[in-house]
Amino acid sequence: MKLTKIAAVLAVTTLVATPAMADLVFPSLSYRTGPYGANGIPFADGYSDYFTLVNERDNGIGGEKAKVVECETGYNTEKGVECYESTKSMGALVYQPLSTGITYQLIPKVTADGIPLHSMGYGRTSAANGKVFSNIFNYPANYWNGASIAINHILKENGGDVKGKKITLLYHNSAYGKEPIRTLEELSKKHGFKLTLIPVDHPGQEQKSQWLQIRREKPDNVIMWGWGVMNQVAIQEASNIRYPMDKFIGIWWSGSENDVIPAGDAAHGYKALGMHAVGSDFPVFDDIKKYVVDAGKAAGAGDQVGTVLYNRGMYAAMLAVEAVKTAQALHNTKAITPAMMRDGMEALDITDAKMAALGMAGFGPSFKVTCENHGGPGLGMVTQWDAKAKKWNQISEYGPSDATVINALIAEDSAAFAKENKIEERCN
Repeated sequence: MKLTKIAAVLAVTTLVATPAMADLVFPSLSYRTGPYGANGIPFADGYSDYFTLVNERDNGIGGEKAKVVECETGYNTEKGVECYESTKSMGALVYQPLSTGITYQLIPKVTADGIPLHSMGYGRTSAANGKVFSNIFNYPANYWNGASIAINHILKENGGDVKGKKITLLYHNSAYGKEPIRTLEELSKKHGFKLTLIPVDHPGQEQKSQWLQIRREKPDNVIMWGWGVMNQVAIQEASNIRYPMDKFIGIWWSGSENDVIPAGDAAHGYKALGMHAVGSDFPVFDDIKKYVVDAGKAAGAGDQVGTVLYNRGMYAAMLAVEAVKTAQALHNTKAITPAMMRDGMEALDITDAKMAALGMAGFGPSFKVTCENHGGPGLGMVTQWDAKAKKWNQISEYGPSDATVINALIAEDSAAFAKENKIEERCN
C-alpha cells in the first residue's frame, strides 16, 4: 500500500503481542499535539484502553482480536483526511474523527467507500437522519440536542420563563462552534430571549475583547462552544470580570478537568453538559486497572482514567464493540466487514441490562438505533465543577431536548443535503 506523507508519523498500536495482525481494525484519528492536545490525549487513551481491556479480559470481540491504528491529525482537517486515506484499506471498521471539520470532509468519502463513521456528540447534526446519511451515526446525542438542553436548564432555573433574558453564545469560530447557532436562534424565537453571538478565533488564546463585550452587555447566561485552550482561557477571563460561574455553561466539549483546573478556585461552580457519567465509580474501571493499567498495557500513563474525556473515549469504544457484537450476530460471522459493521451500528440496542453486564450501569442512557434515527434519544444532563474537591458533580437527571424544534431542523437540513447530492431517501 502506498502511504501518504502523514503515514510517516502513523502510530500503529497492536493491542495484543502474539498475532502479527489483528482481525478487527479501529482507526483512531487522534491528536496528542498542538493547542488541542491536552483534550485529545485522554480521549485517545480511553478509546485505546477499552479495546485493550476487551482483548485481555474477553479474548477479543467474539474471539476476534481488536487492533487500534492511531494516526495523529493535530486537529487539522487536511491531516485528518490524509489519515483516513492512509488507513481505510487496512480493513477499517469505523472512524471516530473527534473533529467536526474532519467529519464534514469524510461524510462523502466514507459513504462512497462503504465505511461507517461515528461522530458521537459532534459533527454534522442532521446526520442523525439515517434516511439520508446511510453511513453516518451521531448517537446518543448531537449538538442541537446540547443547545436545547442548555436552554432547558436555564428555563428551569428561571421558573420556565426566559422572555427578555439575554443569553450569549461564545463559540469557537469554526464549523464546530457554528453548529448550534441555528438551533439557538429558533429557541430564542420560541422562548423570547435575546441571543448574542460572540466568535473566538482559533485556537482561542486571545479573548480580551470578547469578555469586555460580555462585561459591558451583562448577559444573564453565557453558553460556551469551546475546545482545548479556548475553554481554559474563557473560564479565566470570566473570573477576571467576575462573571458568575453558575450562569456560565459549556457544551460537553467544554467540560473536562483540563478546562477548569488551570483557573483554580475561580472555576468553582462552572457548569457543563454531559452525555455520560463522570468519575470512576463503576466496575469497568476496576477491570481497566487490573487488565490494562497494572498490566502495563495502557495507551498513556494511566493517570487519565476516570477523567471526563477518558470516559468519553472509553464510552465511544464500548459502543463500537457492542456494534461489532451486533454485526457478528446479524451476519453469523466473527470476522465482519465495514458494511457489516454499518449494519451492526444501525441495529445497536443499548439496554440498561447490557450496560450493567458491562460494569457500566447508569454510565449512559439506554437507546436504540434505527434506520431512520442514527442520532439516538438526544438526552443530556448537567454537571458542575467543585473546585475544592476537584471533581465534576452531576446536578441533573438525563433530560430530553426540544424534539419539535430539532426534528424540524434536521429534516430541513438533511433534505437540502439530499437534494444537493442527489440522494434518494432509504428506510422505506
